[in-house]
Amino acid sequence: MAATTSYFHPEVLNKIRRLELRARHVVEGFLSGLHQSPYKGFSVEFADHRAYVPGDDLRHIDWRVYAKADRLFIKEYEVETNLRTYLLLDGSASMAYPEHPVDGRMTKWEYAATLAASLAYLLVQQQDGAGLMLFDSAVRTQLPVSSNRANLHRLVDVLERSRPEKNTDTKVLFRYLADQLPRRSMVIILSDLLTDVGELIEGLARFRFSRHDVLVLHVLDHDEIEFPFTDRTLFEGMEQTDLEVLTDPQALRSAYRQRVQEFITQVRGACLNQQIEYALVSTADPLDVALTRFLADRLRRTRSRA
Repeated sequence: MAATTSYFHPEVLNKIRRLELRARHVVEGFLSGLHQSPYKGFSVEFADHRAYVPGDDLRHIDWRVYAKADRLFIKEYEVETNLRTYLLLDGSASMAYPEHPVDGRMTKWEYAATLAASLAYLLVQQQDGAGLMLFDSAVRTQLPVSSNRANLHRLVDVLERSRPEKNTDTKVLFRYLADQLPRRSMVIILSDLLTDVGELIEGLARFRFSRHDVLVLHVLDHDEIEFPFTDRTLFEGMEQTDLEVLTDPQALRSAYRQRVQEFITQVRGACLNQQIEYALVSTADPLDVALTRFLADRLRRTRSRA
């Protein structure tokens, strides 16, 4: 994968204006690095066999069973038989950071939307289903799960036309969404999670109560993690537009970074307690690295169950 990673730096991807093209390049480069990798896709958890029918992928035939029974059987995987993936993408105003990106930087929204489109592209390529729920304080757009490529184009078009706005309300929203989804759905949440932590944890717990398989991709900008500011700076609220703080960032850096790490640790710990997969993603990370982390987390979890 090292040979292709440099292509996927955000400043390079930002030059590809069409989101669909950007997503395709991310996925194609990601897959090209998997020829020596154990990460073969989302379907990694073996569940059962079923009889072969014409049109089935020959790669999934269990030849050992054939040698014993002289009949063709297909290996089924738990996430293949149940996989309905909903991409829950945060479209709140805080995702618009930085408001005036330079040097090819992506905003959190652009990064998360590209990641969501890449995941949808990968799912459809595997003949799995992907749906979209774009939210802020309410569900702004909802597309049903489908493995149809026409639906993939529609999903990408929605992302192209959307812009982050309004506030985040995860407590009520996540409870509503958890009740709307079918049983045993896979839910991938892409968000900066900048909301009340207690309400966030309660909302995540609701998904697990409804038996959904949940992954949280916690998308933060490099500035939010490292706080690299040096000069006296006026900080403005993105969701609370009347909030302004003029301060010396160097005097706050140590305390700020400690609070951020406490916040991340608290969210990660809550996810662990709820058996939710968690991955912190910096917008400075190459997007194919974020995809690899996603599959690595799934593989590690399924191996621990074995």
